[in-house]
Amino acid sequence: MIVLLKKDPDAKQLQNLIDWLKSMALDIHISKGSNYTVLGLIGDTSAVDIDLIQALGIVDSVKRIQEPFKSCNRKFHPDDTVININGVKLGGGNFQIIAGPCSVESEAQILEVARCVKAAGATILRGGAFKPRSSPYAFQGLRETGIKLLLEAKAAVGLPIVTEIMDIAQLHLFEEIDIIQVGARNMQNFELLKALGKTAKPILLKRGLSSTIDELLMSAEYIMASGNEQVILCERGIRTFETHTRNTLDISAVPVLKNLSHLPVIVDPSHATGMAALVPPMSLAAAAAGADGLIIEVHNDPPCALCDGAQSMTPDAFAALAPRILKIAGLVREGGV
Repeated sequence: MIVLLKKDPDAKQLQNLIDWLKSMALDIHISKGSNYTVLGLIGDTSAVDIDLIQALGIVDSVKRIQEPFKSCNRKFHPDDTVININGVKLGGGNFQIIAGPCSVESEAQILEVARCVKAAGATILRGGAFKPRSSPYAFQGLRETGIKLLLEAKAAVGLPIVTEIMDIAQLHLFEEIDIIQVGARNMQNFELLKALGKTAKPILLKRGLSSTIDELLMSAEYIMASGNEQVILCERGIRTFETHTRNTLDISAVPVLKNLSHLPVIVDPSHATGMAALVPPMSLAAAAAGADGLIIEVHNDPPCALCDGAQSMTPDAFAALAPRILKIAGLVREGGV
């Protein structure tokens, strides 16, 4: 349920209303804009008398929310959420490109790629230290060493870093990581989501391999319900009957998510397609659809990559693509697309 208040409500009446609602064991999410204040009521609202609230002088309207997700619901929070990652803003018209290798393989590799993607226009560096793989025999990442190398790259080039966590037990290793990624396979690892909800770090939440949009939003709700509202949603392709691409990129998920939620939405065209040649057109399409950013895999020697070389762009190819993406994103921001 949401309670939309009239402009500049009386502070004492507002506090009395909040105290009364809390007395019914409801959590209250307050969202303030320049011309509105919205109270989001979270919990069992069946006993709430809508007519009584509607009759209050400071109340404009009262609506019941049918969707199961509350905190991430745009009805609760009409304005776009803007997440500040060490000075890099994402969401609310702030478009960012995240780029780097699928896996951190060596100091030389991550430093070279970091310098290249920064020079090309990326504002956040990605790199996998822990790698969830379908085969137990595939490269699993450098783990703690990979984290250390990422931090070295961060210090060298000055970009915030994002990397994936796989287990609650690894959380202590992520103290200096700027954005913690939850991969597709862990989207519904609810204990992990609740633990991340108790951190103060932005969480990049990838859509599961076969998950619906509502399921993605409910996973975001787990994080937010535990206290962390810094969630970035990521469309990374879903599994369909199509076999020509690694997954099927659901471009329509971008406007759907932005209509349903106030959270930033980014797209991963690398995992969605599985082919480097398809990353440019899908990146441009995602930017045109209104995405708040992209996360793109870049490797200095894709044929020799230890993980996902086929979908990794070379630094030169990425450098050619980045300005085209930013041009499209700028047109969208200005209303030209």
